[in-house]
Amino acid sequence: MSAVSLSSSTTQTVPRIRTWLRNLARNYVVRRLAVALLKIYIVVTLTFFIIRLMPSNPIDAYIAELMDLYGYSYEDARDEAAALFGIDLEAPVWKQYIDYLIDLLHGDLGTSYRSKGTPVKALIAKYLPWTLFSVGTALLISFTLGMLLGMAMAYWRGSWFDHLLTTLASIISAIPNYLIAMMLLVFLGVQWKILPIAKMRGAYSPGMKPSLSWAFIKDVFYHAALPITTYILTTVGGWMLAMKSSTLSTLGEDYVTVAKARGLPERRIVTAYVGRNASLPLVTQLAISIGFVVGGSTLIEFIFVYQGIGQLLLSSINTRDYPVMQGVFLVITIAVILANFLAEFVYGWLDPRVRVR
Repeated sequence: MSAVSLSSSTTQTVPRIRTWLRNLARNYVVRRLAVALLKIYIVVTLTFFIIRLMPSNPIDAYIAELMDLYGYSYEDARDEAAALFGIDLEAPVWKQYIDYLIDLLHGDLGTSYRSKGTPVKALIAKYLPWTLFSVGTALLISFTLGMLLGMAMAYWRGSWFDHLLTTLASIISAIPNYLIAMMLLVFLGVQWKILPIAKMRGAYSPGMKPSLSWAFIKDVFYHAALPITTYILTTVGGWMLAMKSSTLSTLGEDYVTVAKARGLPERRIVTAYVGRNASLPLVTQLAISIGFVVGGSTLIEFIFVYQGIGQLLLSSINTRDYPVMQGVFLVITIAVILANFLAEFVYGWLDPRVRVR
């Protein structure tokens, strides 16, 4: 091949590559993915430095624990901590940060300081499913129940049913979830002794082997009953009020009036016209709420001693277990950002008027 033909081929290829890169940069999905990755990087960086600004460090926390709980002298506690922790916290922070990013790019979240030899990924894989199960189940129930009750409140607006549920929804939405959890614990477990709170701790009973058997499934729901109930009580009111407001707004639209004038069956109007359009804001909000499933359970799991990712995060904060803290915060960050990313496309799928091409 002559030099002239090579030069001509190169001249034609370069503009094509530039055009392809330009089109790629203009693509909506690619731009949103790039923004999502940038957000993840920023949060990871902030998390790394902020947790190292916290008072004390893993070694100091362990020394204080040995001295307070087991009566160790400072020298003995320091020697045991030095033998347990194979870490160099005296290294420059920038070097620790670079090493962390390199490990992260290789998919390595590090090893727990307190659970020596246990990878952070193994701890997250152990605790995360129980949080997803409890909070996810409650979110699905509260969302469905809130949509149905909210639509009924809108259709029967001004009735005693509407006034009663609006009042209840407003009250329970204003109470913090940890306060409701403590009330359930005190009244159902201590005062009235309806539930054996001590036996309901953990994700499942000791000696029970995970399986798809009915005995195990029943046991899992038994242990998750109080967290699920708490999540439902603290979220269903918001869904009810949001759905009522959205339904009332939709009932006043022209297309609903036209559908009624055409003599369409009321069931079709409710499902195809009112329900579908009224649920648009709620479905988007649901997609965003999914992202907060991972991080919104810390206090509830602590109160009920439920072995989820929230309890893992709280214990890692108390012991200054940096790798576990960083791993959990990374999972929470990715979940929230992906949920927001998903919400945009779900809304476009439900409403073709705003669909992104």
